[in-house]
Amino acid sequence: MGTFIDTDPVSADLRLRMINHDRRAISLTRFPDSDQLADLSVAPNCDGFGRVHTFVEDAFEDWPVNPLPIRPAARALGLNSPISLQAQVFQNSGCNWRCWYCYVPFADLTARRGTMVAVSEMVEGTLRAHDGPHVVDLSGGQPDLTPEWPVWFLQKLDDRNAAHVYVWSDDNLSTDYLWTTLSPEERDFLGEHPRYGRACCIKGYDAESFSFNTLAAPAMFRRQFDLLRRLRETTRIDYYVYLTITTPTTVGLVQRMRAFVDGLQKIHEWLPLRCVPLKILEWGPVTPRLTPERQEALQHQIAAVDAWREEIERRFPGAKPAIEDVPR
Repeated sequence: MGTFIDTDPVSADLRLRMINHDRRAISLTRFPDSDQLADLSVAPNCDGFGRVHTFVEDAFEDWPVNPLPIRPAARALGLNSPISLQAQVFQNSGCNWRCWYCYVPFADLTARRGTMVAVSEMVEGTLRAHDGPHVVDLSGGQPDLTPEWPVWFLQKLDDRNAAHVYVWSDDNLSTDYLWTTLSPEERDFLGEHPRYGRACCIKGYDAESFSFNTLAAPAMFRRQFDLLRRLRETTRIDYYVYLTITTPTTVGLVQRMRAFVDGLQKIHEWLPLRCVPLKILEWGPVTPRLTPERQEALQHQIAAVDAWREEIERRFPGAKPAIEDVPR
């Protein structure tokens, strides 16, 4: 493998270009200008800066169900156990890592093609586009390069008394900006807000698979766990964990997966039950990135998810709690 991404300076540079505090604006992808447009099944909305996505709990026969963010959102919105939920997605224009399986074209992850959009305009757009209860997914890219984004969004929703909107934001657990750029009051606001949830994505089950997936240095795998522990211990944010478990090899898979789940349980005994593996699919931007090794990794993820399921059943035999009720 070649030179690894130097995460910290890349993150700092992107942050400078992705946020405008005076306007309370975030740099977004405009979908009609992106190669991602070909993968969208519904035309962009919100002046081209939004797209509609429907989350489905049981989407694949060979994969565990994915109740995120459906179940936390349904509880917050008082909905009766839906199996799907519509989301308004806004996608920021930068990411500090380069996951080969990312559905976003890499050209849209440099912040150079993004457009500054005021959060107030995003809120007005989503309220025009959706009459009933729905999720707003603040996606990317890496949304937590600008952790002000969900704070501003929720504040503006509260100004509009929009209690029918649940906000979900993604975080690849790469920076400490949640603590260094937000005030304690802003972190408390996120932790106490009844309609906010956070998706933390761990990208690999060990340092080798992590680096293979992200092009970041293997040592950054450990940082993901450190930041997740800090999130749990110093905030009240309602967080959940996505796992991407594509891997270049299945050698020692059972033992590696066992060590991975050990690491999760060092943060909290029940944390593995707040985790959901994500199935990686071949979206349009992914196809030209598929080397033979990455093609194999798409197949290896099936063996990896089987090892994950076996490990969860071994540690939590018969346990099937609703994910939103698992202790954080």
